[in-house]
Amino acid sequence: MKELIDGALGQLHVSTDALFSTLGRVLARGVETVVVAENALSLLTKLREQIASGNTNTFDDSKWDPGTWPSSARGFGLHAAPRGALSHWVEISDGKISNYQVIAPTTWNAGPRDAAGNPGPYEASLVGTPVADPTQPLEILRTIHSFDPCIACAAHILDAGGNEILRVQVQ
Repeated sequence: MKELIDGALGQLHVSTDALFSTLGRVLARGVETVVVAENALSLLTKLREQIASGNTNTFDDSKWDPGTWPSSARGFGLHAAPRGALSHWVEISDGKISNYQVIAPTTWNAGPRDAAGNPGPYEASLVGTPVADPTQPLEILRTIHSFDPCIACAAHILDAGGNEILRVQVQ
């Protein structure tokens, strides 16, 4: 993977500092696509070998028995999804789900400032971004799109007092 990244940086004539930018996020997605494609072929070969040997089992039913579950429990699952960290949180009370919450990558990336005043990823990535034409802030859209958000896309340009100067809705 390092070779892929170094090769791409060389072709683009940029240093590793460019990785911490819109370009870096787009480049990372491209490198990940190559790595996933290469691994997919290996996984397909292993799958074919398993099927050829007669192993077609895809699920162990012995581990899925709700009758063995406790009547009250709490749990979570974490996953590195394409957009970032994905988590699922569940609480079970009296044998039923009493609370379920998904925190999707876009929630983290689009999050506001934290309790210490640190900006969220979107805001931090936009600080210092030059905008050639404030009536068409394409640079802002490119930067936010580099996170691959799972939201309706719009940019609201505010002045220091929080008053809206411009709203750009992408349809």
